Amino acid sequence: MFKKLFSKQKNNVQMPDANGEDTIFSPLNGKVVSLSQVPDPTFSQKMMGDGVAIMPSDGTVVSPVIGEIIQVFPTKHAIGIKTVNGVEVLIHIGLETVNLNGEGFTAFVKQGDKVAKGEKLISFDLDIINEKASSTITPIVITNGELVKSLKNEENGDVIAGKSLILTIST
Repeated sequence: MFKKLFSKQKNNVQMPDANGEDTIFSPLNGKVVSLSQVPDPTFSQKMMGDGVAIMPSDGTVVSPVIGEIIQVFPTKHAIGIKTVNGVEVLIHIGLETVNLNGEGFTAFVKQGDKVAKGEKLISFDLDIINEKASSTITPIVITNGELVKSLKNEENGDVIAGKSLILTIST
């Protein structure tokens, strides 16, 4: 099964670190901001977990890691991925986007799919989110923080999807 996955995109293969370290790359093009700047207390107060947020410049979400899709929300506004070391990453596209009931979102993966870093997961219409949701800001949080020994924010400013390192996590 893994041979098939890794043979597709050999350049994106990132094997797990022997020291239990995960590197999380940006799932979006845009600008990284602190979770404290997210205008929603669920994220800004880290109730869902620690991480960062991105102000997207376009409507494509790619996998920030090699891993497995553990959840694609029915409204396609959020997706969960488990890394090879067991860290669970939630990408929540915009705020109050669940109320769009999937309008403007297209998913390219489903639960159980194995993904490579940089693989396209979801596309969304940035104009629809700007018009109908409260914000386009996209939190990227670690939802199973009990596994995390340390989390380091690596990037500030502009980021490139699948290329810019945003978090380093030790488990």
